[in-house]
Amino acid sequence: MRVARWIGALTAIVVVGTVADAWTAMGHRAEGSRLARMERSPEWKDGHFENPQPLINDAWGSVTAMSHPSPDVSPKQPVPTVTGNRQRFETPPASGLRVTWLGHSSVLIEIDGHRVLTDPVWSDRASPLGWAGPRRWYPPPIPLGELPAIDAVVISHDHYDHLDYGTLSAMKDWNTTFIVPLGVGAHLASWGVPEAHIVELDWWERTRVGGLDVVCTPARHASGRTGIDKDAKLWAGYALVGPQHRAYYSGDTGLFPAMKDIGARLGPFDVTMIEVGQYHKAWPDWHIGPEQAVMAHRMVRGRVLLPVHWGLFALAAHGWTEPIERVLAAAAQTGETVIAPRPGQSVEPSAPPVVERWWPELPWRTGAQDPIVSTQMN
Repeated sequence: MRVARWIGALTAIVVVGTVADAWTAMGHRAEGSRLARMERSPEWKDGHFENPQPLINDAWGSVTAMSHPSPDVSPKQPVPTVTGNRQRFETPPASGLRVTWLGHSSVLIEIDGHRVLTDPVWSDRASPLGWAGPRRWYPPPIPLGELPAIDAVVISHDHYDHLDYGTLSAMKDWNTTFIVPLGVGAHLASWGVPEAHIVELDWWERTRVGGLDVVCTPARHASGRTGIDKDAKLWAGYALVGPQHRAYYSGDTGLFPAMKDIGARLGPFDVTMIEVGQYHKAWPDWHIGPEQAVMAHRMVRGRVLLPVHWGLFALAAHGWTEPIERVLAAAAQTGETVIAPRPGQSVEPSAPPVVERWWPELPWRTGAQDPIVSTQMN
């Protein structure tokens, strides 16, 4: 009994210590006028946000999905990156549009004289804890302090691989507009970002940053950081509409019918940045998968596809190179143009380079062998 009590006390201490360590990074709930605005959203129902097409996922399959991961779920050799600093961005893109993929869903977009950064994650782990959780495979190709001046930071939702406390805390004094879906501003404000720099948007709402329109677009996903706050804040994608160019970022999403509306209302897009990794047949409505990403690219009327949400963290059981292999195979069948830069490499979509296979040749399952098919698309 004495040993049991000691074990219980030790467990309690560990749990309390862990929660205390993660508490600030978990963020803050929405209150007051912020909550009142959320409750007026058409997407708010019964105390939380809902997708028009509810997520239908295999709960047990999700639990067991990681029990038999690919032997290549993470790289065994260093991932080749292109490092740099702010000097690279002193010369604007000749075409007026340039994208620099920094790994996972972090992209620096230079568009018609503006700079926009999507879902910045510079921390070592996608986690509220510095010592546990998915660890990045390589350092940020461009240090945070070496980024050029950023006009807008857009956040798609509050999952840890997209909303990073360490990164946002380091950015809190930047002269930057932080654009987030409804409710997510509560996290930023609790981390010291001035309310005057936070813009919260519902789906289809827009804000203007200089001469650039930033439109919050629907997505099919979820939110939550604590385990008891599921869907308490909205999730979204974004359209960047400039005088000469247009870009689309999907955020995390399953396939959904309104992607055609995004293309009709805001496209065509010179470049689309659509998630392609961290999929499994147990959660086909949660993450879109490679083949459906190519379908989404066509639905939103994209010209050049930059696959994102891969190449930095192991968050699913598939091999780490499988997403890009499957995207390229699917795009080849339909004639879509894909760019696949190394992390940190800058590319102008108007002159897409020939795909350089900088990743190793590893076994991977095809779309026919392991199809990802979102539900309720009819």
